[in-house]
Amino acid sequence: MRTNPTGRQLRFGTELRKLRERAGLSATEAGQLLGIRQTQVSNMEAGRVGVGAERLRTIARHYDCSDKALVEALAAMAPDRKRGWWEEYRELLSSGLLDLAEAEHHARSLRSTTTARIPGLLQTREYALEIFRQAVVELSPPDIEHRLSFRIKRQAVLFREENPTPYAATVHEAALRMKVGGPTIARQQLRHLLYMSERKHVTLRAISFDVGAYPGSGQSIYYLHGAVPQLDTIQLDQSHGATFVDAEAQLHKYRTLFDRIEAIALSPAKTRDLIHNVMRDL
Repeated sequence: MRTNPTGRQLRFGTELRKLRERAGLSATEAGQLLGIRQTQVSNMEAGRVGVGAERLRTIARHYDCSDKALVEALAAMAPDRKRGWWEEYRELLSSGLLDLAEAEHHARSLRSTTTARIPGLLQTREYALEIFRQAVVELSPPDIEHRLSFRIKRQAVLFREENPTPYAATVHEAALRMKVGGPTIARQQLRHLLYMSERKHVTLRAISFDVGAYPGSGQSIYYLHGAVPQLDTIQLDQSHGATFVDAEAQLHKYRTLFDRIEAIALSPAKTRDLIHNVMRDL
């Protein structure tokens, strides 16, 4: 039995519970239907016990789930026993950061919107280092190095030789103009944004100061698309740390929010023009 399920394992268990609840079954009733104890049902739904792909399909049939796309997406999650690169940081960083890397690794596509900082997947090493040095709770040099190497390794999802993850980032002009680390580092970061914006699977849009207030302004939001919409995940940056959201109503709300934000943002071409203008102002 797992003592510390990963975020992905917990999410799988949560989706099992949702299937059962949609079927109108209690855990005890589900156990009777499946021929197992209620405690085993609870352990599966808590991510403490693994479920194979065929067992998942059997459970879905007993729960009268007719959503084949969702069932197959869950079946693909079920046998995932491989240890990802992020596991080497298990004793060094918070579980939330490891869960984020795991979710990014499996995401079909990514969307983000930021106001005051360049998003992590697009940061240069020097820019990220300055951000970590300015943490409210001062980090030790080893802690900074762990976080820095972890952030750079996360960016590998954008550089895969086969099927790099599509990424749409919306960045406020304030983040582009903020001289993090001084003019030299800031200019280097802007050049990197231009380079990344030319990659086919990366879409970069900026929100200019002219827009004024807009939906979601002031928030840093990260949307990770799963194999089906029900398996999407949202990460929100809070003062106490990152929060993950996956309730269906919230997923719909934030999908709509991203659509509205991207609609008011500059086109990718005009965004590159803005970045060039900011670089000239440095």
